Amino acid sequence: MGQVSVTLNGRNYRLECSEGEEAHLTALADYLGTHVDEMRRKFGQVGDDRLILMASLVVADELWELRREIDDLKTALAGARRDKSASDENAKSIEADLTEKIGEAAERLELINARFAGAGGAAERR
Repeated sequence: MGQVSVTLNGRNYRLECSEGEEAHLTALADYLGTHVDEMRRKFGQVGDDRLILMASLVVADELWELRREIDDLKTALAGARRDKSASDENAKSIEADLTEKIGEAAERLELINARFAGAGGAAERR
């Protein structure tokens, strides 16, 4: 079991964590500590519990906002996937139409070529 010692608002706290998680827990405590320091600068020394609570609420608000943004991005991604599927279907339809038109044009060109070949052969026979 790992252990770290963190300092918030001048007080030391000893925390246990899983082995290998020490650096991560320290980084989290440092992040929270920056918010505690900011709250102390804004409101003065209103007590450890209150400062830590206010800082924790700020961090929770950040998390909440990020979760909302992730949900919005998931919704946008789902919409983009639906739009892509619709676009793919539209592209397949256009491709089929073009293939048909190209086939019709090729048939007409063959008919025109046959007429010219027939007309050229008749003119040569005269």
